[in-house]
Amino acid sequence: MLTRRTFIGFTLKALSLFAMLLDPLFSGVNSVRAYANKTVIPRGAGRQNLIDRNPAELDSSNIDVTPLAEFGTMGLDDYQVDPEEWRLVVDGKVEKPLSLKYSEILDLPSIEKTVLLVCPGVFVNNGTWKGISILELLSRAEVKDDAAYVTLRGPRGNYEKAERYPLNDAGSDLLFLAYQVNGTTLPRKHGFPLRLVAEGRYGSEWVKYVWNVKVD
Repeated sequence: MLTRRTFIGFTLKALSLFAMLLDPLFSGVNSVRAYANKTVIPRGAGRQNLIDRNPAELDSSNIDVTPLAEFGTMGLDDYQVDPEEWRLVVDGKVEKPLSLKYSEILDLPSIEKTVLLVCPGVFVNNGTWKGISILELLSRAEVKDDAAYVTLRGPRGNYEKAERYPLNDAGSDLLFLAYQVNGTTLPRKHGFPLRLVAEGRYGSEWVKYVWNVKVD
């Protein structure tokens, strides 16, 4: 019987293989879907024109990357983490809970995508984010068969924020954990050491200073 744990491990390997062999095909299919279902923002469009738009309805692949100095911020922006003491904990309905050092996070296979961050009525950032796939973490932790959701939390303490997503969404790489933005180590005010990037979702659903990935 194919269990959820086996399926996640198989999916991770299969996606890597398909990406290498069939990337041109999938890119074409994804482009058609984007143009069919989303509003394509023309090159040179100002970010302020998108400030009240739903990111799930936009194809922003043509617009410029926002310089980091121009990034807007939201929520807590002064939480301090000691990277030597900090750990990313992956727990809940998993066979092998993880506690990963920052240096171990940097050694994992990386993902890099340019993703639009919309804080409605306040700002729009279009950043190039680099980090780790949640699917990679789930595969290493071996998710139990009855798991259905994953919750991202950060930071530890009184200001902790939590966002819960269906497990399938977390494995799509529309959600991933970034440790860099625009080629720079994630600044403290933007969520160092890890920030959830949630493509197609408003900034209120992005979590800064992530320390816990809980499967339930």
